[in-house]
Amino acid sequence: MTAGYAGQAIRSVFNSEKGFCKFLSANDTGATGGHQSGILISKSAVEMMFSRQELEQAGIPKRTVKIRWQEDFETESSFTYYESKNELRITRFGKRFPFLKPEQTGALLVFTKQTNIDYSGYFLETDEEIAEFLDTFGISPTETNSLIDVAKMPAETQEKLAIQEFISDLDVDFPTSDVVSAAARAIEEKAYDHMEYIITNPDEKIISWTNMEYTLFRALEYARYGKIITKGFQSVDEFVRVANVVLNRRKSRAGKSLEHHLSAIFDGNGIEYSPQAITEGNKKPDFLFPSQEAYHDYSFSTDHIISLAAKTTCKDRWRQVLNEADRLRDKPKYLCTLQQGISGAQMDEMQAENVILVVPKPYIVTYPKDRRDRIWTLARFVQYVKTIEGK
Repeated sequence: MTAGYAGQAIRSVFNSEKGFCKFLSANDTGATGGHQSGILISKSAVEMMFSRQELEQAGIPKRTVKIRWQEDFETESSFTYYESKNELRITRFGKRFPFLKPEQTGALLVFTKQTNIDYSGYFLETDEEIAEFLDTFGISPTETNSLIDVAKMPAETQEKLAIQEFISDLDVDFPTSDVVSAAARAIEEKAYDHMEYIITNPDEKIISWTNMEYTLFRALEYARYGKIITKGFQSVDEFVRVANVVLNRRKSRAGKSLEHHLSAIFDGNGIEYSPQAITEGNKKPDFLFPSQEAYHDYSFSTDHIISLAAKTTCKDRWRQVLNEADRLRDKPKYLCTLQQGISGAQMDEMQAENVILVVPKPYIVTYPKDRRDRIWTLARFVQYVKTIEGK
């Protein structure tokens, strides 16, 4: 993705309510010597310029808006719709407007709507920029002069754009883990659009979110450290210092990532829970269902209380979950992990301690075949909690 006007125009379309593009005609630029007023826009774009109510009012629909051009300067311009002529026009650019000149004939106008009164416009003049823009949205030159269908943009391109947008908008070097996790979920939804999986396929959803967060975090690392690493280090001490910062941040992020995404799954399913609830001796299970208050209410039956630990890997750390909730000592202890496979002997130890693994369904095939029936999918766990909570 280039950093020039094509890149700006692509990002603007991606983040706008609606986008439109057309090649400037000789009449638009005055190359014919005629007296056309402003830029003629296809009627297909009328919905991004006028509301239905404005179109139904008496007289010729006309209104004033702000247009920011090339992300550089603004004009107060007018939209006018001549229904009798079936013409839609943008006018009032100002005497010093630099783009509507005969030599601009053939340039690609990209026009986007941010709000009801705020718009953006870009003029792409080189073959390279025009080709990049059209290719990004899968538009042929004959399909211009119409609204842009963002859905035709490949999901991978949408993902890259959204990641770039997130990083460029940051005002800190590295945001907190919850911000990164939330951004990863938003980017994944924007690019791949399967919000319903939170309910219908949470196993697939949590893997997708986790993978997206890893991709986002690596892109953020490259943006922050790429130049430093490429340039090289003046000393071993400098290398060690940077490496330690990177590694520690990775460890910190990975530890919280799974918790954040599980919370989003539980929220999406309307489940009641307390994250990082405090039990006896200041111990903190990652999740208590339905709440910390219920856990400490001894009139509330333990048959309706569930504890869940979340550990990205659990090969050596699963025993940490055994004593996190004294009231549930004789109850199953649930442990959600992204670990792909552990030994049969360790699974036997877990079973002896009444630990039930909760693993995303696609990962279960990596566990010993004769013990897979002990493992719960995330979907099964979610449904179990909903049943216990009467949902």
